[in-house]
Amino acid sequence: MTNSSVASSICSIVPPYLLARLAAAEDPAKATAAKSARRALTGIDGVESARSAPHSAPSRGSGTAFTPSLRRTISDALGLEELPGTVVRSEGQPDTGDPAVDETYAGLGATYRLFSDAYGRSSLDGAGRALEATVHYGRAYDNAFWDGSRMVLGDGDGEVFERFSKSLTVIGHELTHGIIQYTAQLDYRDQAGALNESIADVFGVLVEQKLLGQTADQASWLVGEGLFTDLVQGQALRSLKAPGTAYDDDVLGKDPQPGSMADFVKTAADNGGVHINSGIPNRAFYLVAEALGGYAWERAGQVWYDTITERNFPADATFAVFAAATLTAAEKRYGAGTEESTAVQAAWKEVNVLV
Repeated sequence: MTNSSVASSICSIVPPYLLARLAAAEDPAKATAAKSARRALTGIDGVESARSAPHSAPSRGSGTAFTPSLRRTISDALGLEELPGTVVRSEGQPDTGDPAVDETYAGLGATYRLFSDAYGRSSLDGAGRALEATVHYGRAYDNAFWDGSRMVLGDGDGEVFERFSKSLTVIGHELTHGIIQYTAQLDYRDQAGALNESIADVFGVLVEQKLLGQTADQASWLVGEGLFTDLVQGQALRSLKAPGTAYDDDVLGKDPQPGSMADFVKTAADNGGVHINSGIPNRAFYLVAEALGGYAWERAGQVWYDTITERNFPADATFAVFAAATLTAAEKRYGAGTEESTAVQAAWKEVNVLV
């Protein structure tokens, strides 16, 4: 995959292996969910034809030229699988009373403020790019995704999934795919794709932690918490703290994410396991944040941000390449042998990426 293809990748929050389990469900109580999952599985390819206007691959940038500008536009797909939909709320306008619209509007703002306040970055491109999102995509649509130009949120089926705007980590995750698009431009397959997913998870949870003012030890470290209905045995889609423990359900199965290279999953599915193996770098970030304590978006998050904004970062980076780059970033900012660089090195060793 070339860098130019990153911009056209559809990066979804619900992994295909989970949708496949749900699609095969025979439980009458989850019949609507099974139908919705089947549609979500087959519909992601069709998103390309329903996308917003074509756009070229963005140039890389660190976002150091700070231009404060928060501009949000929320559109309503009105239950159709067509984009962008009808504009229903723009920057500065009051709440609409539609939870999906207003939650998404607030989530875009929270994500913008994390990158602005913590890293001096103005929006996705570092130059005030407008943040666009579409809600009410499809009927009972079981996913949310970044399509290369906007974030798109389904309403869920009501049996397994709630509306996707309920989770701030989902919004932060999908918008971070946009940040990656303008920075590291990581290929969306194999280990580079798992890093792409992991980085989106990392900053997705940091958006929530910063909004709530949580320290590393206070945070849940869950991605998609609150998405499951009461019919599901699970807390969230993924756990950075303990990959493989987010859910264990009769229909959905057990969370298959590994937390160490010792359990790395070799598969051709899901673009080479981008949603499964992302648990390994996710766990590494959590270990860094845990070791450093305090607010994770500060030192741990800064190292990860410095890494993805390094110019000429290889788009096909492996876990080992990324791990080495985070160590270099920690040493560059904080110094060799410091608490920060030591924590980074120890974390990658614990997940068996560095020896």
